[in-house]
Amino acid sequence: MSDLQELYQSIILDHNRRPKNYGALEGASHRAEGRNPDCGDEVKVELAMTGDRIDEVRFTSAGCAVSRASASIMTQNVKGKSRAEVEQLFATFHELVTGKLRPSEQEARGLGELAAFSGVSRFPIRVKCASMPWHTLQAALRDAPRA
Repeated sequence: MSDLQELYQSIILDHNRRPKNYGALEGASHRAEGRNPDCGDEVKVELAMTGDRIDEVRFTSAGCAVSRASASIMTQNVKGKSRAEVEQLFATFHELVTGKLRPSEQEARGLGELAAFSGVSRFPIRVKCASMPWHTLQAALRDAPRA
C-alpha cells in the first residue's frame, strides 16, 4: 500500500471512529433520511439554513466506515456554503468516487480530505456507500423549511 493510500485509509478510519458534526440538530429547518438497500447503511442529515446558506449541519448514521466517514467529511465541507456551492461540490465528489476525476485534478479542485475517497471507484459497491450521505443532503436541501 502506498503512503498516500495509507493516509487516505487513516482519514476514513479516523472520521468513522470520531465523526464530526455527529448527532441531532435541534431546531433544524431541513432534514432527510437516506438508506442504502444494498448494505443497510442509514443516514439522517439535518440542516439549519438562512436563506440559501447552510449555517449548521449534523448527521446520525448506522452503517459502514465509508458511509459514516463520507457524511462526517461532507458536513465539514458544506457548512457555510450556498446550495449552488454544495451542488458543485457534490458533482466534483461524484466524479471522484466514480473514477471520472483524474488524480491531477483532485488537488486543483480543492477536495482536501474528500480526496480520501478517490480509491472508492475501484469498488463499485462502495460508491453507493460514499455517495449516499450526499444524496441525502440533496434531499434535505429540497425539504420544505420547518418552523
